[in-house]
Amino acid sequence: MVQTILSAIAVFISTSIDYVFLLLIIFSQAHSKSQVRQVFAGQYLGTALLVIVSLIAAFALNLIPQDWIVGFLGLIPIALGIHFALSGEEEAEADEVIEKLSSKDSKYLFWTVALLTLASGGDNLGIYIPYFTTLSVQEIILVVLLFALFIFVLCVVSYRLARISFVSETLEKYERIIVPLVFVGLGIYILIENHTIQTLIAFIS
Repeated sequence: MVQTILSAIAVFISTSIDYVFLLLIIFSQAHSKSQVRQVFAGQYLGTALLVIVSLIAAFALNLIPQDWIVGFLGLIPIALGIHFALSGEEEAEADEVIEKLSSKDSKYLFWTVALLTLASGGDNLGIYIPYFTTLSVQEIILVVLLFALFIFVLCVVSYRLARISFVSETLEKYERIIVPLVFVGLGIYILIENHTIQTLIAFIS
């Protein structure tokens, strides 16, 4: 259980750092309690849809009889980590968020946040799907519950940090170091957990 909790924390943090910057911008534009609640709800909905899609895909992949073949999915987070390290996030993302929030449709903040979460969730799918293939049903239930808790913490922390300028600047400074390390580490974990590396070594030897 401890290993599952630690891996869930690592997965959530690595896929949610970019959300911190989005939420910092969004919360800076949300001034009423109603708007803040809409941001929370939108983040929950967007993440829930990403998790559901990932679970469906993971279930389909688990029908493959050889676990070591599924383990090759670990190459996805490794590739994402390398790509992130080389290219980083698109700087235009923050400007797009501000533009959406300042538009005439800003009263639909709930749907705006949900759609932004989905639109930024490509990396999440690349991490969630291979990660869920390594878990049992009981572990998946635990991880989903933990994710629900982590989303609340993410929103609260982002809301608090929106009032502190140097914090967001520090996170942005070290993001390109933290995210690749976690992504690559997770990919290696998936390859080992599904005995992919061990099987390839056995084939070679």
